[in-house]
Amino acid sequence: MKPMFRRVWGLMYRHLALYRRSWPRLLELGYWPVLNMCIWGFTSSFLQARMGNPAIMAGATLLGGVLLWEVTLRSQMGMSISFLEEMWSRNLGHIFVSPLRPFELVLALVGMSIIRMMLGVLPAMLLAWAFYAFNLFALGPVLILFFINLMIMGWAVALGVVSLVLRHGTGAEPLAWAFLFGLAPFSAVFYPVSVLPSFIRPFAYALPTTHVFEGMRAALLQGVIRWDHLAAAFALNMIWLAGAALLFTRQFHAARVSGALISIGE
Repeated sequence: MKPMFRRVWGLMYRHLALYRRSWPRLLELGYWPVLNMCIWGFTSSFLQARMGNPAIMAGATLLGGVLLWEVTLRSQMGMSISFLEEMWSRNLGHIFVSPLRPFELVLALVGMSIIRMMLGVLPAMLLAWAFYAFNLFALGPVLILFFINLMIMGWAVALGVVSLVLRHGTGAEPLAWAFLFGLAPFSAVFYPVSVLPSFIRPFAYALPTTHVFEGMRAALLQGVIRWDHLAAAFALNMIWLAGAALLFTRQFHAARVSGALISIGE
């Protein structure tokens, strides 16, 4: 067990060393979450100034949606970008000449995803508290369950993106930025599922993120914890993650057989 953790940590340290010596990389981690928080924070302030008290809770749900969506997005991007950096540096072949196993690569990518997510989201949360008096931690311990569900969803999407990159090469790279954004309109980030057309709602409820954001609004607006939504989010996450893991396993095996692990990115 100890050698496995040493290999996982070795790959993580390779990425952490890049950030230690590159302030632009560190700046980029928090740039987009903080920028989004500024935009939506000013929007909520404008609504409160024009509409008064009725807009206060609406503004809170907007800010909560922004912060929690960044958890999903940064988790997905952290995992995808870490893999793409290995590909861009032509390092995949070197990695798998070593004793590193595929699931250890995934564990290292998950570890980097958590670190990148925390470094990106925490400054935005502090900004929301300092500038807009919005404290996401006021949701209580249930916030941890929200975070876990959103991170798992991000990892599932990232595994799917990595699988497509293994299958289609650099042509699939834009999906690392675009795929999760395509799910945002159906995830009920800023509005309840009830505003969606009826024929779209079944697809929306098939997304774990939808149940998390519905649960967030219930906690903020009604002060209740919707355990049914949390249970649905965990169950759907297991399905999404299992499907993504199966796809990754197949595409990784195909890439190894065809020699794509060495030539990918060229």
